Amino acid sequence: MNLITGFSPAIFFLIVFLMILAAASIRILKEYERGVVFRLGRLIGAKGPGLTFIIPGIDKLLRISLRTVALEIPPQEVITHDNISLTVNAVVYFRVIDPNKAVVEIENYLYATSQLAQTTLRSVIGQSQLDELLSEREKINIKLQDILDKQTDPWGIKVSLVETKQVDLDKELQRAIARQAEAERERRAKIIHADGEAQAAEKLAEAAKLISVSPAAMHLRFLQTLAKVGTENNSTVILPVPIDLLAAFLQKKGKE
Repeated sequence: MNLITGFSPAIFFLIVFLMILAAASIRILKEYERGVVFRLGRLIGAKGPGLTFIIPGIDKLLRISLRTVALEIPPQEVITHDNISLTVNAVVYFRVIDPNKAVVEIENYLYATSQLAQTTLRSVIGQSQLDELLSEREKINIKLQDILDKQTDPWGIKVSLVETKQVDLDKELQRAIARQAEAERERRAKIIHADGEAQAAEKLAEAAKLISVSPAAMHLRFLQTLAKVGTENNSTVILPVPIDLLAAFLQKKGKE
């Protein structure tokens, strides 16, 4: 009590003012944050992370997060290059790599990136075929990522990934695509069946040539067939008679 009463009011108010000034000049920035400082309207630079000091009333500090942002692009109605109407949405992953540019070069980098992603998505999908969109989605994602990354580079933003999430088609168009896919499967099945028949015919022709060269091969094949028939517990066995054995009888009957 005696210590407090020993100070004059002026010194007391001075100490309180210095404490308030110190509290106003201290900023604590997290590991993923940077503070862009303006002094009397002029850019000083980015500070942080950790404890940062500014001049109250003279300096202005803006906090910028360096973490990756997952920005969802709302569904966009697009007409493809082959005049098919569809609805597609996507998600963009990006982060700030230069806080100074993100503040000075663009007014609101989140809003600007969102609008740019929507227009780029409509433009790229509009130049693509439906089959390309359904079968080569990874190629379209890479193209979107390259375009966005180049256009946002002056803003100090790095676009790391773009993924198209969902493609919605009209019900009638879905049924037409299903019929087309079914017809394609039937066409492939017929082609495979025809190829099998052609290969089988080639093998049979080769086997016939071999047997014609060696007539004994026919008798061996005949004996193998009898062996297979005998193992199946059949009560009736049909034995084919070679035409050569009947040739003499046919000739004799013809002379008569």
